[in-house]
Parts: sequence; C-alpha cells; structure tokens
Amino acid sequence: MSQTNVQFSVASHVMAALGARYGEPLRSTELAGSVNAEPSFVRRVVSKLAKAGLVTTTRGKNGACTLARPPQRITLLDIYRASEAPPAFAVHAYPVQERCLISRNIKGCMDDVLRDAQDGFEQRLARRTLADVVAMAGQER
Repeated sequence: MSQTNVQFSVASHVMAALGARYGEPLRSTELAGSVNAEPSFVRRVVSKLAKAGLVTTTRGKNGACTLARPPQRITLLDIYRASEAPPAFAVHAYPVQERCLISRNIKGCMDDVLRDAQDGFEQRLARRTLADVVAMAGQER
C-alpha cells in the first residue's frame, strides 16, 4: 500500500499561517500548534522553505520566521517545489512480465501520461498565490 505524502500540504499550511499574519514573526511552536504537528517536524518544513527563499528565520531563544516576500508574490508552485514533495504520480516498480505485451509497454506509456498530468498540476499551482489560499482559508466553510 502506498504512503500519503503530506510535505506540500504542511508547507502550504505553514505558509498560510505566516501569510495570515504577514509581517509578524511566528515561532515554530506557534506554527506547529496551527498544524497540530510536532515542532521538530514543522522546523524541518520551515528549513526547506527558508532554503528556497520563501521565509526568513532568526535563530536562538526568540527565534521565529516571517515570509520573505508578500503573499501575493508567492505561488503554490513555489511552495510545492520548496517542500521537496515527490511527484503527484508515479509508475509502479513491479517487474515487467516479458510474455505480456501490455506489461512490456505500459510503463513507457504511463510515463508520458503521468508527466503530462504532473505538468498540468504544476501549471495550476503556478496560477494560485499564497494570498489566494489565505483568503480561502479565512472563510468559514
């Protein structure tokens, strides 16, 4: 059974929390409280976001982080790439059954299909900003 990867959604959650309080430094414990996750996990996510230039951090007893630029200038694709999440889709790794025509050819076919799907996914993320997410998350559903 495949494992669900939450890196992108957690990174988006962290960024939305920072975007909702843009300009206000937030500590990893505050961010972890919003995500309801371990602070050490959230710090690893923040580290990736900082490495990508999306957040700035200060270390030490009063360490915190803020967005490096306005939420309107950060796309979901920026966050997705920073989170280092794996591609949304992948071809299975089961061995090829040489006697089966489909088995011999399906991986190449599916590589093309899944690459197109990934490209479409990333193009959609590029059209959405963090400001969009903050606005949507701030509404009651």
